[in-house]
Amino acid sequence: QVQLVESGGGLVQAGGSLRLSCAASGSIFSLNAMGWSRQAPGKQRELVASITSAGSVKYADSSNGRFTISRDNAKNTVYLQMNSLKPEDTAVYYCNAEVKIVRGGRWADYWGQGTQVTVSL
Repeated sequence: QVQLVESGGGLVQAGGSLRLSCAASGSIFSLNAMGWSRQAPGKQRELVASITSAGSVKYADSSNGRFTISRDNAKNTVYLQMNSLKPEDTAVYYCNAEVKIVRGGRWADYWGQGTQVTVSL
């Protein structure tokens, strides 16, 4: 089994910063893309940012240069640095990872349990 554990969420005032972390562990043969998505109450889950194992990144327009995704391949960990936070960034943030658990196996997508980010005025 593969586990993804997020940390770093919390309550912050508008304009503040938070750094989310997500560590993947378990039966991991290979780790491909990792990413962050978020889901606000009453809204669909949306992609925030993703990063490949080679370091190529993609961002949602809503990140607008405020968020930075990075990863430490040696630690199987992905980070999301969030600056200039706005109340509309309030959501549960989930990390995900494409994992191959055996050589020659198929890639499968795993998700963490989510971490709450609340931005107050």
